[in-house]
Amino acid sequence: MKTRLLAGTILLLTVALPPALRAETYPYDHMHFAVPDPAKAVEWYITNLGAKHGEGADRVVFGRTIFAFLKADAAKPSTGSAIDHIGFSVPDLEAKMKALGAAGAKLVTPARDIPGLFKIGFVEDPWGVKMELVQDPETPGFHHIHLRVADPEASLKWYVDTFGGDRTKLKGQLDAVKYSNPNVWLLAQKGDDAAPSQGHAIDHLGWAVTNVAAKVADLTSKGAKPTEPRAVRNLSVAFVDGPGGVRIEMVQGRKEEELIGH
Repeated sequence: MKTRLLAGTILLLTVALPPALRAETYPYDHMHFAVPDPAKAVEWYITNLGAKHGEGADRVVFGRTIFAFLKADAAKPSTGSAIDHIGFSVPDLEAKMKALGAAGAKLVTPARDIPGLFKIGFVEDPWGVKMELVQDPETPGFHHIHLRVADPEASLKWYVDTFGGDRTKLKGQLDAVKYSNPNVWLLAQKGDDAAPSQGHAIDHLGWAVTNVAAKVADLTSKGAKPTEPRAVRNLSVAFVDGPGGVRIEMVQGRKEEELIGH
């Protein structure tokens, strides 16, 4: 509010306050999957989805997003968990679904066109990771993460408050958070009975933060219960459970070469 004296009259002029400072946007970093044979999973994603070898025998990269495969013999399928599925955008949906089926994927939902959105279809990889294939040329390759949580609106707000991103709508229809470095959409749908993600084929999500200890302290002050930071390889990492039991890893110290496939 600003006060100005004009011709003996006090006029109150409303001055728009600057928008609230937005949370820092951190790069989306990785997906962590639980599979009985990481080496086979690595080769399957390279051969069938165009991934590149990452820094380490247990991982691949899609652009700047790492897919890491943790050895686990009894992981449950991702369907029905808090991290229900992931999405890939491909040029020819029917052809890719047919090719993935021939490579061991299970057909979940045949291809269909969603008016105003894009064509979609669902498959499940050989280790229980449910994936949605879409034809969205605006975001080719690794496209989105789809959560199932009790309160989608509150969940998406939590991610914006915690890791930044743009709260928007995918194609003007689906509530989402958009991360631009790298390009990936975070979607959430209502699912009251979703199980916590840990122990499922999609075990957890990962963001690269500038200071893990500071982020742990911030989350603790807001009532969350993150783990204490610890050293893993060349990184400092900590975990926290997001809304609905979504397991999240925060990493500090990622080297640029780890994000570039070869």
